[in-house]
Amino acid sequence: MRTYTDLRPVFPDQRDWTLATVLRHQARHRPDATFLDTPEEGLSWTYAQALEQAESVADRLARAGADAGDRVLVMAANSSQFVRTWLGTGVGGYVEVPVNTAYEGVFLEHQLTTAAPRWAVVDDALAGRFLAVADAARVIERFWVIDHGAQAEAVRALRDAGWDARPWEELAEGARPGVDPPSPEPRSLASIFFTSGTTGPSKGVAMPHAQMFFFGEEVVSLQRLTAEDVYFTCTPLFHGNAQFMAAYPALIAGARLVVRSRFSASRWVDQLRDSGATVTNLIGVMMDFIWKQPARPGDADNRLRSVFAAPTASSILAGFSERFGIEAFVEVFGLTETSAPILSPYGEDRPAGAAGLAAADWFDVRLVDPDTDVEVPVGEIGELVVRPKHPWTCSLGYYAMPERTAEAWRNLWFHTGDALRKDADGWFYFVDRYKDALRRRGENISSYEVEQALLGYEAVVECAVIGVDAGVEAGEDEVMACVIASRDVKPQELWDWCTGRVPAFAVPRFIRFVDELPKTPSERVRKAALRAEGVTPDTHDRLAGAGGA
Repeated sequence: MRTYTDLRPVFPDQRDWTLATVLRHQARHRPDATFLDTPEEGLSWTYAQALEQAESVADRLARAGADAGDRVLVMAANSSQFVRTWLGTGVGGYVEVPVNTAYEGVFLEHQLTTAAPRWAVVDDALAGRFLAVADAARVIERFWVIDHGAQAEAVRALRDAGWDARPWEELAEGARPGVDPPSPEPRSLASIFFTSGTTGPSKGVAMPHAQMFFFGEEVVSLQRLTAEDVYFTCTPLFHGNAQFMAAYPALIAGARLVVRSRFSASRWVDQLRDSGATVTNLIGVMMDFIWKQPARPGDADNRLRSVFAAPTASSILAGFSERFGIEAFVEVFGLTETSAPILSPYGEDRPAGAAGLAAADWFDVRLVDPDTDVEVPVGEIGELVVRPKHPWTCSLGYYAMPERTAEAWRNLWFHTGDALRKDADGWFYFVDRYKDALRRRGENISSYEVEQALLGYEAVVECAVIGVDAGVEAGEDEVMACVIASRDVKPQELWDWCTGRVPAFAVPRFIRFVDELPKTPSERVRKAALRAEGVTPDTHDRLAGAGGA
């Protein structure tokens, strides 16, 4: 049975697994090479300049009274200021707490109460969010505000409400000469990344420096990154997909990082070409959105060689690769809590739908019965459970949530809540989240696989597949698809499309066309809300004939 054997860290000594060590190494060995490009700002920084900026941010925080281990909340859109703040917290031994820019109200209150940050870096447009939850936000002693055109007003409003608030530029004014920089330990806490709970409050994943580094090393191996590469990212830096799976890998490899403010399907290939990107990452439906853009003769006129897609839309993989001239698609299956225990070898054809092979040198990986924790036979569906073979490569638990930590690490294995299967050759296949899995007529159904089939239809922009109680067969489900379409679509079109693409037992009985899907602030579909609505009067029932509602 095969495993993933390509992971050989660029920095083999685990004592070097901190952002401070890696950045100082690159600044010493390649000081004049460009590390960061932000095209919309028209700015770039060499590795030496990036270290200088990081040390400035770290020292300015220290001068404000920050101690090692203090939490620094960062709530901002993609920008050089975000990257420089992240580098500064890593170099200074502070704990970065990136917060989704969509959060407000009770969502933001929860993050503030859980992480209790003393310091905050925020976009000017977001300052009002903290005024609205002032009681919870009083844990913050000082704000530094990033300028997007309303910095002065935001600083004034925060000061009027009783906070110490400063322009972000103060953090970049330079470090004091002769001050010895700190040296954070690999095992010390580096970041708290909040998961987006769909059924309960989000949990703060406490990531040590070594885990943040190791996640980056995994992507270096996955993408075969070198100092000659240009890593393009347009996903939010407050998510791990951009920060420790794009920015950090570029830092480890000594590559150039290009950060765009946001994703644009229509401009994606032009931005790749303009930046000279050789590698990039895609997440969720981004790959499908790009594919559905009108093809142009120059689509393959770019330097892109590898795409890290999570997940890879296998139904359009061959056409996408040919259209854009891509050498390899790579994928992982992992979580913020565990890093990536499953990875796909570079340039290798995978079985359709396979996420990868177990990184058995680094993790123990099993599929178990979710009720008994007993391992299931090869080929059967089980819950993925993981434990590390090397220290500090998984999270320290959920910050300030010991009960949730103990629950997740039952029997000394981290329980992912994800249903997967493994074939006889060692390839792992994602089936579903256990709470989103369906069972109809005695058959287990992956909502994810049905969604991928529906997304292959040209007029389907987005969809969510759920199980609903149709009043038949107690304890089992009927399949329902909630669909956003780009034009007027008849339900029969989708039922016909599913024929031959989806097993007969998995073809949705119910189809409901909607203008939008309910989502968490981090853009995960709130399927519980859809299940609560159930079969509505505007839902089409295949058994009603002619797609009748």
